[in-house]
Amino acid sequence: QGRLPESGGASVQPGGSLRLSCGVDGQGAGSKCIAWFRQVAGKEREGVAGITVRNGGTYYHNSVKGRFTITLDRAKNMMYLEMNNLKPEDTAMYYCARDYFSGLCTLLPDRYQDWGPGSQVTVSS
Repeated sequence: QGRLPESGGASVQPGGSLRLSCGVDGQGAGSKCIAWFRQVAGKEREGVAGITVRNGGTYYHNSVKGRFTITLDRAKNMMYLEMNNLKPEDTAMYYCARDYFSGLCTLLPDRYQDWGPGSQVTVSS
């Protein structure tokens, strides 16, 4: 367990791309699910994309389907979120998180136990 340091956040123009990275310990260190969330000040945290560690299955929030891709590099113990065609509404603090218990992975924040400190993504012209 422990913190999951995110990196890769930056300011970009609409239509731009970014890749966020998050270190996970060996095979997710016993995680059942690992995921990316985002939060705008004053709003609830929302799930963006996740991976079921056991079988590599991925799942996405409807608003990012076709634009964002989540991957897990098991050799490097790293999780990535490739974000393309970024929109101003993607502006948020992005967090990676781990869930150790769920049999069925979801994008519900309450299911996740370990959280990184966050990485800011700003999309504006």
